[in-house]
Amino acid sequence: MLQPEWLPIVMQGSFSEIYVVDCDTFRFVHTNQTARKNLHYTAAELAGMTPLDVARSVSFEVLQNILMPLGCGKSSRASLDTVHTRKDGSTYPIEFRLFYCGSKEPVYIMIGNDISARHNSAKALRLSEARFRAIVSNTPGLFFQIQQRPDGALSFPYLSDGCHALLGIAAERLRADSSLFLDLILPEDRPSFLKSMNESASAWKTWNWDGRIWVDKWKDVKWINLRSTPRALPGEGVQWEGIMTNITESKLEEEEIKRSRAQLAELSAHVETVKEKERMRIAREIHDDVGGNLTAIKMALALVKKRLPADDASLADKAVYVESLVDRTIEAIHRISADLRPGILDFGIVAAIDWQAKEFEKQLGIPCEFTSNKKEVDLDPDQATALFRIFQEALTNIGKHAQATRVTVRLARTNRSVRLEIADNGRGIEATERLKPKSFGIRGMTERANALGGQLSVSAIPGGGTEVALRIPLME
Repeated sequence: MLQPEWLPIVMQGSFSEIYVVDCDTFRFVHTNQTARKNLHYTAAELAGMTPLDVARSVSFEVLQNILMPLGCGKSSRASLDTVHTRKDGSTYPIEFRLFYCGSKEPVYIMIGNDISARHNSAKALRLSEARFRAIVSNTPGLFFQIQQRPDGALSFPYLSDGCHALLGIAAERLRADSSLFLDLILPEDRPSFLKSMNESASAWKTWNWDGRIWVDKWKDVKWINLRSTPRALPGEGVQWEGIMTNITESKLEEEEIKRSRAQLAELSAHVETVKEKERMRIAREIHDDVGGNLTAIKMALALVKKRLPADDASLADKAVYVESLVDRTIEAIHRISADLRPGILDFGIVAAIDWQAKEFEKQLGIPCEFTSNKKEVDLDPDQATALFRIFQEALTNIGKHAQATRVTVRLARTNRSVRLEIADNGRGIEATERLKPKSFGIRGMTERANALGGQLSVSAIPGGGTEVALRIPLME
């Protein structure tokens, strides 16, 4: 069969498979090198074959119905997707464009391209979509896409099937009218929603928002969490992909924990107040009753000593012993009374801390330097007592555990708060020590501070030592 003079050039220079098919016999007249290489056949082997021999998934009737309109001039070209079978039996997908070449010996020209990559991509896409649908269907919550156009308008390009279960609105309805979502958000929470969205869009950071919605269908308020990542859409604004979840249960538990903690703090404060009042009562009774009785005993004992026989040394010695015993008991009473309710507090918190610092230095021999930016700091009696007790506990801890050789105490009053800092140069404190289950000293200081609406921190000082820092707000 004669071949056009241009055919060899096209056949050899193409990376596509090219087949020339006889119109009468449907046999291959010519095949190019690419076709032979892909099929693993020689030119001689392909010369006696037809397209149906390599495209076994196509029937003669189908191929004839595609080629006949070309030969009749009813169509200039056609296309065909099929699967080619190599000599070794392996297969690959191929896409053909078919043309009719009219000449003395008319032929069909088939130009094909291996579309394995496209098929693999489509298969991978289907698998990816299947995985995504499986994840979405088994994840509690709503997967979404929110788009903010340049004019500020919002739309939902995608909403998963969880839309109705979470929001009480069908996904199709919300996509058609995105304003329904803003209407769900409680008016007091709407500004925070818009603010967090705009901050995410301007800073390109994760959008994380908690808020309440009113679901009219169930006449119920829900807490939802929205978490998503923004990306720019050139000329179309910003789009977020993320998930909304129902966090009502966790929010209610959080609020219950806050209420419990507040009640516990109130109870702790009440207990401390009752304890301080009881200490004051006991200190007063010890001082007034027991102290008064001991003073009377001492006076009576002095009178008895004067009337003892001068020649009875044994009785004189016993009288002296009883008198010294009374004196020691009176000193113990004064010490116990001071521990229960330091009378120095009546002279103000600055004087009380200064006195306690000097007592600490005198008892333990550790220098304790105290400074204050005010000569006097007016505090509510409960605040003054709590601050003083925290100071006492801090000094006790230093004496027991710190192995310090110097202590520095600073008291500062600002317009709104009072700050007390106690620092030592001891061995320091580890984080694990602060969290010990039986670390009641630090826990007690923290509870006292919390009861006053203040804050207490215990931290290691670089280079060695520990600092206890207390800040309590001043009462208006």
